[in-house]
Amino acid sequence: MWAMISDLLQRLEPYLQFPDIIRHIVDITVVAFVLYQLLLLIRKTRAEQVLKGVVFLFFIYFVTKGLRLNTIAWILENTINFGITAVVIVFHPEIRRALEQIGRGRFFERSLLLGDDKDRDTQSIVNGIADAVANMSKTRTGALIVVEKQTGINEIIETGVKIDARLTRELLENIFVPNTPLHDGAVVIRGDRIAAAGCFLPLTENPNLSKQLGTRHRAALGITESSDALAIIVSEETGVISMAQNGKLTRYLDMDGLKSVLRSIYYKNANDNGPFSFIKRRSKND
Repeated sequence: MWAMISDLLQRLEPYLQFPDIIRHIVDITVVAFVLYQLLLLIRKTRAEQVLKGVVFLFFIYFVTKGLRLNTIAWILENTINFGITAVVIVFHPEIRRALEQIGRGRFFERSLLLGDDKDRDTQSIVNGIADAVANMSKTRTGALIVVEKQTGINEIIETGVKIDARLTRELLENIFVPNTPLHDGAVVIRGDRIAAAGCFLPLTENPNLSKQLGTRHRAALGITESSDALAIIVSEETGVISMAQNGKLTRYLDMDGLKSVLRSIYYKNANDNGPFSFIKRRSKND
């Protein structure tokens, strides 16, 4: 196969000749864009501090090389060589997030809904989630709801009890009734169905998070740091509605704001019938 690719590139080489100036401009532009995106990716994360440390080590290394401080330069050189593996391990969440963002490009996008009446289904789901959250907020019933988007979170679903039931307000509220078997944990919503309940989520490792936030909020941030999922939290103590997305927490959310976010998720690909859709098409007779 590689021989075929090599032969194809050789055949196309005469047609891919560019002036040197254009080649250099394209080369520098691509590298600058990639570096800029990487900096945006690690901004305000632990990796940002690690990167600063790595840059500082490289700076000291070149200074010691210039001053011919051979012993220090030798130590730093070996530290850097062995540190490459450590950096890959430390940057693992950021690397995975970057690859996920590439995989979530427009070519790979999948529709959350593929029913024949997508507008009606979408509005029903948005209202179902919002109404359940509003009712639980009034009664101060603690809740943690995760809406799966492009990144699959099967590993999270496996930690809970699989339900695979059509999403309704009544079912959502019933799951979080205190002292019931499934109330302690997260509910995962996949498309127009409740995939599982009682799921365990990874806790955020953000050291700057307020101590006033409990386990639900930390778990919500944790799942949104490792995936593109949306997490909705209802505080058991205050009834305050919060939302976590892309590792950021928004508190004191009202119904209009919540519905707006949910609509943006479900309507985004409502008209996309691409091959990566995972909700089965329903017939008009259903």
